[in-house]
Amino acid sequence: MKKRGTSEGEPKSADCGDAGEQPAIKPPPRQTRRRLMEMFQALGLHPRTDLGQNFLIDLNLLEYIVAQADLQAEDVALEVGAGTGSLTALLAQHAGHVVSIEVDPRMYALARAAVAEYANVTLLNCDALKSKNRFAPEVLAAIEAALAGVGSQSLKLVANLPYNIATPVVSNLVATDLCWKRMVVTVQWELALRMAAPPGDPHYGALAVWLQSQARVEILKKLSPKVFWPRPKVESAIVRIDPDPEAAARIADRAFFHDFVRRLFIHRRKFLRSVLGSMFRKQLGKAAVDALLTELNIPPEKRADMLSIEELIALSNRFHSALADR
Repeated sequence: MKKRGTSEGEPKSADCGDAGEQPAIKPPPRQTRRRLMEMFQALGLHPRTDLGQNFLIDLNLLEYIVAQADLQAEDVALEVGAGTGSLTALLAQHAGHVVSIEVDPRMYALARAAVAEYANVTLLNCDALKSKNRFAPEVLAAIEAALAGVGSQSLKLVANLPYNIATPVVSNLVATDLCWKRMVVTVQWELALRMAAPPGDPHYGALAVWLQSQARVEILKKLSPKVFWPRPKVESAIVRIDPDPEAAARIADRAFFHDFVRRLFIHRRKFLRSVLGSMFRKQLGKAAVDALLTELNIPPEKRADMLSIEELIALSNRFHSALADR
Protein backbone atom coordinates (compact mmCIF):
# COMPACT_ATOMS: atom_id res chain seq x y z
CA MET A 1 0.00 0.00 0.00
CA LYS A 2 1.39 3.40 -0.95
CA LYS A 3 1.89 5.94 1.83
CA ARG A 4 2.41 9.66 2.17
CA GLY A 5 5.68 10.78 0.62
CA THR A 6 8.58 12.85 1.81
CA SER A 7 9.33 16.39 0.68
CA GLU A 8 7.53 17.47 -2.46
CA GLY A 9 9.30 17.25 -5.80
CA GLU A 10 12.04 14.93 -4.53
CA PRO A 11 12.46 11.17 -5.01
CA LYS A 12 10.35 9.46 -2.36
CA SER A 13 10.92 6.09 -0.74
CA ALA A 14 8.47 3.81 1.01
CA ASP A 15 8.28 4.15 4.79
CA CYS A 16 9.49 0.81 6.19
CA GLY A 17 8.89 1.72 9.83
CA ASP A 18 5.25 0.65 9.91
CA ALA A 19 4.26 -2.65 8.36
CA GLY A 20 0.60 -2.22 9.29
CA GLU A 21 -2.18 -1.80 6.77
CA GLN A 22 -2.62 1.81 5.63
CA PRO A 23 -5.83 3.56 4.60
CA ALA A 24 -6.49 3.59 0.87
CA ILE A 25 -5.48 6.79 -0.84
CA LYS A 26 -8.38 8.77 -2.25
CA PRO A 27 -7.84 9.37 -5.97
CA PRO A 28 -7.89 12.98 -7.22
CA PRO A 29 -11.12 14.30 -8.75
CA ARG A 30 -11.80 13.35 -12.35
CA GLN A 31 -10.12 15.63 -14.86
CA THR A 32 -13.22 16.80 -16.72
CA ARG A 33 -13.51 19.80 -19.00
CA ARG A 34 -15.75 21.58 -16.50
CA ARG A 35 -13.44 20.93 -13.57
CA LEU A 36 -10.37 22.11 -15.49
CA MET A 37 -12.11 25.28 -16.65
CA GLU A 38 -13.30 26.08 -13.14
CA MET A 39 -9.89 25.38 -11.63
CA PHE A 40 -8.04 27.44 -14.23
CA GLN A 41 -10.50 30.32 -13.86
CA ALA A 42 -10.20 30.29 -10.08
CA LEU A 43 -6.40 30.38 -10.30
CA GLY A 44 -6.28 32.88 -13.15
CA LEU A 45 -4.54 30.40 -15.44
CA HIS A 46 -4.75 29.76 -19.17
CA PRO A 47 -3.43 26.72 -21.07
CA ARG A 48 -0.25 27.48 -22.99
CA THR A 49 -0.51 26.41 -26.59
CA ASP A 50 3.23 26.98 -27.07
CA LEU A 51 3.84 24.15 -24.60
CA GLY A 52 1.28 21.86 -26.19
CA GLN A 53 -1.06 21.97 -23.20
CA ASN A 54 -4.08 19.99 -24.37
CA PHE A 55 -5.40 17.99 -21.42
CA LEU A 56 -6.99 14.58 -21.95
CA ILE A 57 -10.41 14.78 -20.30
CA ASP A 58 -11.84 11.35 -21.16
CA LEU A 59 -11.38 9.14 -18.09
CA ASN A 60 -12.00 5.99 -20.09
CA LEU A 61 -9.11 6.86 -22.39
CA LEU A 62 -6.81 7.60 -19.45
CA GLU A 63 -7.63 4.20 -17.99
CA TYR A 64 -7.18 2.59 -21.42
CA ILE A 65 -3.69 4.08 -21.72
CA VAL A 66 -2.71 2.73 -18.32
CA ALA A 67 -4.20 -0.68 -19.12
CA GLN A 68 -2.22 -0.86 -22.37
CA ALA A 69 0.96 -0.06 -20.47
CA ASP A 70 0.35 -3.13 -18.26
CA LEU A 71 2.22 -1.59 -15.35
CA GLN A 72 3.62 -3.85 -12.66
CA ALA A 73 5.33 -3.29 -9.30
CA GLU A 74 8.76 -3.68 -10.94
CA ASP A 75 8.04 -1.02 -13.57
CA VAL A 76 9.15 2.60 -13.54
CA ALA A 77 6.66 4.73 -15.48
CA LEU A 78 8.10 7.77 -17.25
CA GLU A 79 5.67 10.57 -17.97
CA VAL A 80 6.64 13.64 -19.99
CA GLY A 81 4.09 16.40 -19.57
CA ALA A 82 2.46 15.89 -16.17
CA GLY A 83 -0.06 18.68 -16.71
CA THR A 84 -2.43 18.82 -13.75
CA GLY A 85 -1.32 15.38 -12.52
CA SER A 86 -4.40 13.36 -13.42
CA LEU A 87 -2.55 10.66 -15.36
CA THR A 88 0.39 10.89 -12.95
CA ALA A 89 -1.80 9.87 -10.01
CA LEU A 90 -3.29 7.03 -12.02
CA LEU A 91 0.18 5.77 -12.93
CA ALA A 92 1.23 5.89 -9.27
CA GLN A 93 -1.54 3.46 -8.42
CA HIS A 94 -0.11 0.81 -10.75
CA ALA A 95 3.65 1.30 -11.21
CA GLY A 96 6.44 0.68 -8.75
CA HIS A 97 7.62 4.25 -9.26
CA VAL A 98 6.70 7.20 -11.47
CA VAL A 99 9.12 9.77 -12.85
CA SER A 100 7.08 12.67 -14.21
CA ILE A 101 8.36 15.85 -15.85
CA GLU A 102 6.53 19.15 -16.18
CA VAL A 103 8.26 22.21 -17.61
CA ASP A 104 5.54 24.76 -16.71
CA PRO A 105 5.89 25.87 -13.05
CA ARG A 106 2.15 26.54 -12.84
CA MET A 107 1.22 23.02 -13.96
CA TYR A 108 3.99 21.58 -11.81
CA ALA A 109 2.33 23.07 -8.73
CA LEU A 110 -1.02 21.53 -9.67
CA ALA A 111 0.54 18.12 -10.39
CA ARG A 112 2.48 18.25 -7.14
CA ALA A 113 -0.76 18.72 -5.22
CA ALA A 114 -2.44 15.88 -7.14
CA VAL A 115 0.26 13.36 -6.22
CA ALA A 116 1.11 14.62 -2.73
CA GLU A 117 -0.24 11.42 -1.17
CA TYR A 118 1.98 9.13 -3.26
CA ALA A 119 5.40 8.12 -1.99
CA ASN A 120 6.35 6.54 -5.30
CA VAL A 121 6.36 9.66 -7.48
CA THR A 122 9.34 11.78 -8.49
CA LEU A 123 8.05 15.01 -10.03
CA LEU A 124 10.54 17.25 -11.82
CA ASN A 125 10.00 20.85 -12.87
CA CYS A 126 12.31 21.04 -15.86
CA ASP A 127 12.55 20.50 -19.59
CA ALA A 128 12.69 16.78 -20.39
CA LEU A 129 15.24 17.44 -23.13
CA LYS A 130 18.74 18.84 -22.82
CA SER A 131 18.74 19.31 -26.58
CA LYS A 132 16.82 17.95 -29.54
CA ASN A 133 18.94 14.79 -29.41
CA ARG A 134 19.39 14.25 -25.68
CA PHE A 135 17.36 13.87 -22.50
CA ALA A 136 18.18 16.30 -19.69
CA PRO A 137 20.78 14.88 -17.26
CA GLU A 138 18.48 15.37 -14.26
CA VAL A 139 15.78 13.31 -15.99
CA LEU A 140 18.19 10.46 -16.71
CA ALA A 141 19.46 10.61 -13.12
CA ALA A 142 15.91 10.42 -11.75
CA ILE A 143 15.13 7.43 -13.98
CA GLU A 144 18.25 5.58 -12.88
CA ALA A 145 17.48 6.29 -9.21
CA ALA A 146 13.90 5.07 -9.63
CA LEU A 147 15.02 1.88 -11.39
CA ALA A 148 17.50 1.21 -8.60
CA GLY A 149 14.77 1.83 -6.04
CA VAL A 150 12.39 -0.77 -7.51
CA GLY A 151 15.28 -3.15 -8.16
CA SER A 152 14.66 -3.65 -11.87
CA GLN A 153 15.50 -2.30 -15.31
CA SER A 154 11.94 -2.05 -16.58
CA LEU A 155 11.07 1.41 -17.86
CA LYS A 156 7.81 2.31 -19.60
CA LEU A 157 7.00 5.65 -21.19
CA VAL A 158 3.31 6.38 -20.55
CA ALA A 159 2.28 9.91 -21.41
CA ASN A 160 -0.03 12.36 -23.12
CA LEU A 161 2.94 13.85 -24.94
CA PRO A 162 2.98 17.55 -25.84
CA TYR A 163 2.90 17.74 -29.63
CA ASN A 164 5.99 19.91 -29.88
CA ILE A 165 8.34 17.40 -28.21
CA ALA A 166 6.71 14.05 -28.99
CA THR A 167 9.14 13.08 -31.77
CA PRO A 168 12.40 13.76 -29.89
CA VAL A 169 11.10 12.14 -26.68
CA VAL A 170 10.20 8.87 -28.40
CA SER A 171 13.18 8.87 -30.74
CA ASN A 172 15.67 9.70 -28.00
CA LEU A 173 14.33 7.01 -25.67
CA VAL A 174 14.96 4.42 -28.37
CA ALA A 175 18.47 5.84 -28.81
CA THR A 176 19.39 5.55 -25.12
CA ASP A 177 20.84 2.49 -23.44
CA LEU A 178 17.91 2.44 -21.01
CA CYS A 179 16.12 -0.90 -20.92
CA TRP A 180 12.69 0.41 -21.89
CA LYS A 181 9.93 -2.18 -22.13
CA ARG A 182 7.02 -0.31 -23.68
CA MET A 183 5.72 3.09 -24.74
CA VAL A 184 2.04 4.03 -24.69
CA VAL A 185 1.66 7.63 -25.77
CA THR A 186 -0.81 10.05 -27.26
CA VAL A 187 0.58 11.95 -30.23
CA GLN A 188 -0.68 13.94 -33.16
CA TRP A 189 -2.39 11.70 -35.75
CA GLU A 190 0.04 12.76 -38.47
CA LEU A 191 2.97 11.73 -36.26
CA ALA A 192 1.35 8.37 -35.54
CA LEU A 193 1.14 7.74 -39.29
CA ARG A 194 4.80 8.65 -39.67
CA MET A 195 5.77 6.25 -36.88
CA ALA A 196 3.86 3.28 -38.28
CA ALA A 197 4.24 3.87 -42.04
CA PRO A 198 5.41 0.93 -44.19
CA PRO A 199 7.84 1.29 -47.12
CA GLY A 200 6.24 3.02 -50.07
CA ASP A 201 3.76 4.91 -47.90
CA PRO A 202 3.85 8.72 -48.27
CA HIS A 203 4.53 8.98 -44.51
CA TYR A 204 7.46 6.52 -44.64
CA GLY A 205 10.62 8.28 -43.58
CA ALA A 206 13.57 8.34 -41.20
CA LEU A 207 11.38 8.18 -38.08
CA ALA A 208 9.50 5.07 -39.26
CA VAL A 209 12.78 3.36 -40.17
CA TRP A 210 14.44 4.28 -36.88
CA LEU A 211 11.53 3.02 -34.76
CA GLN A 212 10.53 -0.03 -36.77
CA SER A 213 14.12 -1.23 -37.10
CA GLN A 214 14.12 -1.81 -33.34
CA ALA A 215 10.51 -2.02 -32.22
CA ARG A 216 6.95 -2.93 -33.12
CA VAL A 217 4.72 0.10 -33.63
CA GLU A 218 0.93 -0.09 -33.42
CA ILE A 219 -1.68 2.65 -33.64
CA LEU A 220 -4.27 1.66 -31.03
CA LYS A 221 -6.89 4.41 -31.32
CA LYS A 222 -7.63 7.54 -33.28
CA LEU A 223 -8.71 10.38 -31.01
CA SER A 224 -11.09 13.21 -31.79
CA PRO A 225 -10.13 16.74 -30.69
CA LYS A 226 -13.18 16.74 -28.39
CA VAL A 227 -11.50 14.37 -25.88
CA PHE A 228 -9.03 17.15 -25.05
CA TRP A 229 -9.33 20.56 -23.42
CA PRO A 230 -8.59 22.93 -25.00
CA ARG A 231 -9.48 21.16 -28.24
CA PRO A 232 -6.51 20.94 -30.61
CA LYS A 233 -7.03 21.70 -34.28
CA VAL A 234 -5.85 18.24 -35.29
CA GLU A 235 -6.74 14.64 -34.51
CA SER A 236 -4.57 12.54 -32.24
CA ALA A 237 -3.77 8.88 -31.65
CA ILE A 238 -2.75 6.46 -28.94
CA VAL A 239 0.33 4.56 -30.07
CA ARG A 240 1.99 1.55 -28.46
CA ILE A 241 5.64 0.77 -29.15
CA ASP A 242 7.23 -2.49 -27.95
CA PRO A 243 10.97 -3.17 -28.26
CA ASP A 244 12.21 -5.90 -30.61
CA PRO A 245 15.72 -6.81 -29.40
CA GLU A 246 16.26 -9.38 -32.13
CA ALA A 247 15.53 -6.82 -34.82
CA ALA A 248 17.75 -4.23 -33.16
CA ALA A 249 20.62 -6.72 -33.00
CA ARG A 250 20.87 -6.59 -36.81
CA ILE A 251 22.20 -3.04 -36.63
CA ALA A 252 26.01 -2.94 -36.45
CA ASP A 253 26.21 0.57 -34.95
CA ARG A 254 22.99 2.25 -33.82
CA ALA A 255 24.43 5.75 -33.62
CA PHE A 256 25.81 5.44 -37.16
CA PHE A 257 22.53 3.97 -38.41
CA HIS A 258 20.51 6.79 -36.82
CA ASP A 259 22.62 9.45 -38.52
CA PHE A 260 22.83 7.48 -41.78
CA VAL A 261 19.05 7.15 -42.13
CA ARG A 262 18.39 10.74 -41.12
CA ARG A 263 20.82 12.10 -43.72
CA LEU A 264 19.57 9.71 -46.39
CA PHE A 265 15.95 10.79 -46.01
CA ILE A 266 16.75 14.49 -46.11
CA HIS A 267 17.02 13.90 -49.86
CA ARG A 268 14.42 11.14 -50.08
CA ARG A 269 13.43 12.03 -53.67
CA LYS A 270 16.96 11.85 -55.07
CA PHE A 271 18.64 8.72 -56.43
CA LEU A 272 20.63 6.74 -53.87
CA ARG A 273 23.83 6.97 -55.90
CA SER A 274 23.66 10.76 -55.83
CA VAL A 275 22.77 11.04 -52.14
CA LEU A 276 25.34 8.50 -50.94
CA GLY A 277 27.99 9.94 -53.21
CA SER A 278 27.44 13.35 -51.62
CA MET A 279 27.33 11.94 -48.08
CA PHE A 280 30.61 10.07 -48.40
CA ARG A 281 32.46 11.98 -51.12
CA LYS A 282 35.43 12.69 -48.85
CA GLN A 283 35.75 9.16 -47.43
CA LEU A 284 34.79 6.84 -50.31
CA GLY A 285 34.14 8.54 -53.62
CA LYS A 286 31.57 7.70 -56.30
CA ALA A 287 33.29 4.58 -57.61
CA ALA A 288 33.31 2.99 -54.16
CA VAL A 289 29.69 3.94 -53.60
CA ASP A 290 28.73 2.32 -56.91
CA ALA A 291 30.62 -0.85 -55.94
CA LEU A 292 28.86 -1.11 -52.60
CA LEU A 293 25.42 -0.67 -54.17
CA THR A 294 26.24 -3.35 -56.74
CA GLU A 295 27.44 -5.68 -53.97
CA LEU A 296 24.10 -5.30 -52.18
CA ASN A 297 22.06 -5.63 -55.40
CA ILE A 298 20.48 -2.23 -54.85
CA PRO A 299 19.88 -0.28 -58.08
CA PRO A 300 21.59 3.13 -57.89
CA GLU A 301 18.48 4.86 -59.25
CA LYS A 302 16.37 3.73 -56.30
CA ARG A 303 15.32 6.30 -53.72
CA ALA A 304 15.54 5.99 -49.93
CA ASP A 305 11.76 5.79 -49.53
CA MET A 306 11.68 2.79 -51.87
CA LEU A 307 13.93 0.66 -49.65
CA SER A 308 12.70 -1.75 -46.99
CA ILE A 309 13.96 -1.45 -43.45
CA GLU A 310 16.03 -4.63 -43.98
CA GLU A 311 17.67 -3.08 -47.05
CA LEU A 312 18.42 0.13 -45.18
CA ILE A 313 20.01 -1.77 -42.31
CA ALA A 314 22.14 -3.79 -44.73
CA LEU A 315 23.13 -0.60 -46.55
CA SER A 316 24.07 1.18 -43.32
CA ASN A 317 26.04 -1.82 -42.04
CA ARG A 318 27.99 -2.12 -45.29
CA PHE A 319 28.90 1.58 -45.40
CA HIS A 320 29.87 1.47 -41.72
CA SER A 321 32.16 -1.48 -42.46
CA ALA A 322 33.64 0.19 -45.54
CA LEU A 323 34.44 3.34 -43.60
CA ALA A 324 36.01 1.32 -40.76
CA ASP A 325 38.30 -0.45 -43.26
CA ARG A 326 39.76 2.77 -44.58
